[in-house]
Amino acid sequence: MQLFKELQSHVQYQLEGNVEQDRQLILDDLIATIKQHLTENNVVAINFVCTHNSRRSQFSQFWATVMASYFDVKNIVCFSSGVEVTALHSNVVNTLQSLGVESEKSGVENPIYVLKYANKAAPLKMFSKLLEDETNPQKDFIAVMTCAEADEGCPFVPGAIARIPLRYEDPKQFDNTDEVEKAYKATSQIIANEMKYVFSRI
Repeated sequence: MQLFKELQSHVQYQLEGNVEQDRQLILDDLIATIKQHLTENNVVAINFVCTHNSRRSQFSQFWATVMASYFDVKNIVCFSSGVEVTALHSNVVNTLQSLGVESEKSGVENPIYVLKYANKAAPLKMFSKLLEDETNPQKDFIAVMTCAEADEGCPFVPGAIARIPLRYEDPKQFDNTDEVEKAYKATSQIIANEMKYVFSRI
């Protein structure tokens, strides 16, 4: 699928899709799991889990969705969730907007962001939510643990058919510093590159 022009250029030319060998082992496990369940089921649901569902899990949901579209991998639906409800951090949205993503916001305390990345794709409705939120699948999904806290604190994920640890560093530590924009862009880039690695191989 053709993404918005600036986003398409970023995915095509700024992301190599190459990752370090230790990360490849984890990502190859995710690839194999997705392939297996695509064969067995009509639709594969992937839920990216982090403690607050505010940064890393949201980046992961977005980039997995975009890469599935970019590589025309059908029957993949991506979600994100946490063990606490906070809010999708505005720095995440600002980072994606800088890459050409269109955004609309409603609400204040835990705002809902509608993110559009391609003319022919359904927009993503993103906000902070619990694993058991009604908008998330309750069974037969792949749980991808994107932070150490959630990975260590949730050794068992109810309803998951597979559980894969894929930890990322938290850009939160750079909030309210001069490095904040750079840090969020770096996190976004790392996650996007790894999702490109995954979906280019399915």
